[in-house]
Amino acid sequence: MIKKLFVAVIAFLAMTIGTKAQSKDETAVTNAVEQLRKAMVDADSVMMDKLTSSMLSYGHSGGHIDDKAEFIQKIVSGKSDFVKLELPEQTVAISKNTAVVRHKFNAVTNDNGKPGEVHLSVLQVWQKLHGQWVLLARQAVKIQ
Repeated sequence: MIKKLFVAVIAFLAMTIGTKAQSKDETAVTNAVEQLRKAMVDADSVMMDKLTSSMLSYGHSGGHIDDKAEFIQKIVSGKSDFVKLELPEQTVAISKNTAVVRHKFNAVTNDNGKPGEVHLSVLQVWQKLHGQWVLLARQAVKIQ
């Protein structure tokens, strides 16, 4: 009986060591990233506008950099059409009113009616303005 209890305690500790609860800001940033992901799939220009800074610098893996208007226009027009978008392996680090988010970017696309797939690593910089987190910058690189 004691051996089973010892094994259970060790298993519990192994699962919890190294994990920590997210802070309120980390949770808010995580939620904002998810809202933006959903808005990109839904081509929701109102939500994309709300979640992005007027100073947005959106860097693509091919080197092109969109401003806010171009980023939103490409998605709404279907030039960039995300059928499915997943953001695994996400990390969030907060420093005052700035958040650094890293994740993979796996998408099924239908850009201009042409099916495809995208697999990237992404760095995002979010800024807290007037109590709301907005995307300030994003840079993607192709996964080799």
